[in-house]
Amino acid sequence: MNICVFCGSGVGNSPGYANAARELGVLMARSGHTLIYGGGNIGLMGIIADSVLENQGKAIGVIPDFLMKKEVGHTGLTQLEIVPSMHERKRRMADMADGFLVLPGGWGTLDETAEILTWKQLGLIHQPVGLLNLNGFFDTLLAQMAVMVQEGFLKQENLDTVVVADSPQKILNAIIH
Repeated sequence: MNICVFCGSGVGNSPGYANAARELGVLMARSGHTLIYGGGNIGLMGIIADSVLENQGKAIGVIPDFLMKKEVGHTGLTQLEIVPSMHERKRRMADMADGFLVLPGGWGTLDETAEILTWKQLGLIHQPVGLLNLNGFFDTLLAQMAVMVQEGFLKQENLDTVVVADSPQKILNAIIH
């Protein structure tokens, strides 16, 4: 299974984030899943890619050329695709993905998450989408989504498609079944 992971270009303030990215990489590699991700060598992105590779897994990165020029592209991947824009990056990752996992991150991760959930709502994709809710990281986002339902801007059936778990093993199991 090709699993697209959206996650931070930083590591966050808790070592638990990096540990979870490392653990998820090990689990993916040992289970024969291929990592599809944003192609970076920094933050949680670099950690999960390195973990997959160190455990003889496959890691495919998709990075816009301007980020590659800033030397944040991971050059040791199984495959690295350089694309012209952030939009093309998201489209390409989605085209290759059999499922999506979201780890903690910043604006970029939030953007990717919102877009992929929108595509799922519109029926443009049908793959599972899971949030790895480490340390309650996504609690407030999930609460906001509940407000969207309560106020009539999001259907409960769409919110119900989002899979949430608090450990790498649980979230991986949830999206592959």
